[in-house]
Amino acid sequence: MVNNTIQWFPGHMHKARKEIEEVVPQIDVIIEVLDARIPFSSENPLISSIRGDKPCVKVLNKRDLADPELTQLWIDHFEKENDVKAMAITTANPQEVHKIMELCRKLAPHREAMGKNIRTMIMGIPNVGKSTIINTLAGRTIAQTGNQPAVTRRQQRINLQNGIVLSDTPGILWPKVENPHSGFRLAATGAVKDTAMEYDEVAFYTVEYLAKQYPDLLKERYQIDELPETEIELMEAIGAKRGCLRAGGRVDLHKASEILLHELRNGTLGQVTLELPEMITQELIEVEIEATRKAEEKAKKKEERRKRYLKNKK
Repeated sequence: MVNNTIQWFPGHMHKARKEIEEVVPQIDVIIEVLDARIPFSSENPLISSIRGDKPCVKVLNKRDLADPELTQLWIDHFEKENDVKAMAITTANPQEVHKIMELCRKLAPHREAMGKNIRTMIMGIPNVGKSTIINTLAGRTIAQTGNQPAVTRRQQRINLQNGIVLSDTPGILWPKVENPHSGFRLAATGAVKDTAMEYDEVAFYTVEYLAKQYPDLLKERYQIDELPETEIELMEAIGAKRGCLRAGGRVDLHKASEILLHELRNGTLGQVTLELPEMITQELIEVEIEATRKAEEKAKKKEERRKRYLKNKK
């Protein structure tokens, strides 16, 4: 697999992180919005370090696009952590969105007992639907929404007039996505701009996973009786079925990739979750092994340079 490491940390995100760190000590409950299709990959490790031991509501948004059974698996997984409540919602249902406030009250009962507002902060990587959630909670358009990642650029404080004050934050990615699998999944769901990675590679990675986990969805959607063995052959079959043909009858793989990824993102393909908790454990071990290998390689080169330097001095 290609080691496609995403590095995307614009200046406004660095500034946002510093601002968030300054405000967090005054916050009672953190609300972290995740994409239900990629609950781990859409978790920001920076948020975890900024949050410290603050209570947290993990909101798995876009549940209507995700596999319901696996969504429940992820909710159970997150709730093993101390002071963490997890829930799945779709912003298409405002009632579900308003239930976020119920969990915030459960995590900060002392504030209500004192007759004080519960101070919450909503966080999340770009394009997980954070702005739509804010507008629903506020009952009016406050946050700008859009399909493009990183629409929100500055912090704002919103009094919801129900005993809860909400601080909004810009969507921040971490400086470097170390896990290559997470990089592909973020690209597949549209959390990072399409220019961040090669479209075809993202589609190949995604279709290989779908062929293993959701073969029937692929067969039904693209009218393929038997799935080919390799991801390239499968993308060619999808392209042929969809008329993505160039001169000479060759399949336009880029066009086929666009079709697959757009249909995954808008739910036309079906309810799909791209990762499971046990998969992540293995992937993190692989990332650790790779990081150790790179560190050893770097140390070895440094030592070789030192030896050459000493030899030349003689």
